Amino acid sequence: MKLIPKTKAPDLTVKRIVGEDWSLADQEPENFLMLVFYRGRHCPICKTYLENLNTLLDDAADRGVKVFAVSGDTQERAEACLGDWEVDDLEIGYGMTPEQMREWGLYISKAIKEEEPEVFGEPALFLIRPDQTIYYIAYNSMPMGRPDPKDILEFVDFALKKDYPARGES
Repeated sequence: MKLIPKTKAPDLTVKRIVGEDWSLADQEPENFLMLVFYRGRHCPICKTYLENLNTLLDDAADRGVKVFAVSGDTQERAEACLGDWEVDDLEIGYGMTPEQMREWGLYISKAIKEEEPEVFGEPALFLIRPDQTIYYIAYNSMPMGRPDPKDILEFVDFALKKDYPARGES
């Protein structure tokens, strides 16, 4: 079941590569939390996507947007991302369970290559308001076709300037 804008986001608590556990309930962004679900270390498209996102963190902060990326990777695989990918400033979580993925409406895939985990969540991007209601959702069933984070930040400018409401609630 896919989630719907203008509804409260499900709870999410995961381990972080650096620092204590991350919980959605503890987040207090000025305007939005950009929650990025990525496939995992095995995905070269995720690597490029998160590296690009990492370069936009100051732009996001200037707009009152906190950014967090998470996958179902194990701790070992997630930590390898920090070593191999240029994502030093990006907060990254790991260890999402298939149940959590389903609760968030993610598409779930089974491994077709040896380097892939047995199951993993496909990409999604959410903008979540400070009151933890969902403002924007982009689901993907494959690694391609994700929204460009720069475009999302430009949309945030528009949404804030025009007080644009969340859409897609019915």
